[in-house]
Amino acid sequence: MPKDVILTPDGLSKLKSELEYLSTEKRREVAARIKEAREFGDISENAEYDDAKNEQAMLESKIAQLEEKLRAATVIDSADLGTDVVGIGSSVEVDDAGKSATYTIVGSSEANPAERKLSNESPVGKALVGAKVGDTVTVHLPNGRQRELKIKKIDVGLA
Repeated sequence: MPKDVILTPDGLSKLKSELEYLSTEKRREVAARIKEAREFGDISENAEYDDAKNEQAMLESKIAQLEEKLRAATVIDSADLGTDVVGIGSSVEVDDAGKSATYTIVGSSEANPAERKLSNESPVGKALVGAKVGDTVTVHLPNGRQRELKIKKIDVGLA
């Protein structure tokens, strides 16, 4: 059974765009490489051909993974989100030891800490989901330490 994939509308759009690119343009590029490598002659000792065939296998695997992700996806609707409780799709402003930080809680396939998009399965995401403004949550970090985050504001974080 595939793992549930939770996506924001933006994440769904990006996934579809990537799949479209790989299924069309990238597939054509790889097919052209294979055709070109075949023209070099004997394919039994042709490294170019082997490389191109390996790239094709990896590409087809990636396309299959993306298609499966889309089939299993649940898209979060911004109309279903509120600003009373943190959930997937929420943008949360917290006080972290006197410093203010804002995170958007997303499904694991969209997580990108550099963009402050945290997975609902990450330590911080797990601690924040279900909390309300004014709550202080304890984050259990992988190194055994703990952090306290006080929730200052909850917004609908989806575009």
